Amino acid sequence: MNVIRYAPWGFVTRLQQDLDDLIGAAGASGEDSRVDASDWLPAVDIKEENNGFVIHADVPGVDPKDIEVTLDKGVLTIRGQRRVDARAEGAGYRRVERLSGKFFRHFSLPDTVAAEGVEAKYVNGVLEVRIPKQPQVQPRRIEVAAA
Repeated sequence: MNVIRYAPWGFVTRLQQDLDDLIGAAGASGEDSRVDASDWLPAVDIKEENNGFVIHADVPGVDPKDIEVTLDKGVLTIRGQRRVDARAEGAGYRRVERLSGKFFRHFSLPDTVAAEGVEAKYVNGVLEVRIPKQPQVQPRRIEVAAA
């Protein structure tokens, strides 16, 4: 028995993605403009802790050397590429569901983060990015001395 996923509006979604790609590529001009094309999006969890934020991104099958994490002007960007062997039409594949290609995610960070302390590590197909918060300045009471 074959399982067939029913998506009645799938063709509309695909058309919208194709139009977005086409318009985005045509609208880019100049050396500084970059059109980011993403073939797939990794699922992420974002958690706020007392001393910072933690982002977990599911990127199984991605070589850590192919992952780039950058922080620029308050925007954290995770980009990379999952490489798979070429799948020929006549190679006997019945179903191909694993996504491959380039991916990226952008996250706007609050002003309270300490950019110099951002750390990233990759364990068992999960990328963990730790973003510390700046220490908060506590109000200080100033004693008034009598003259």
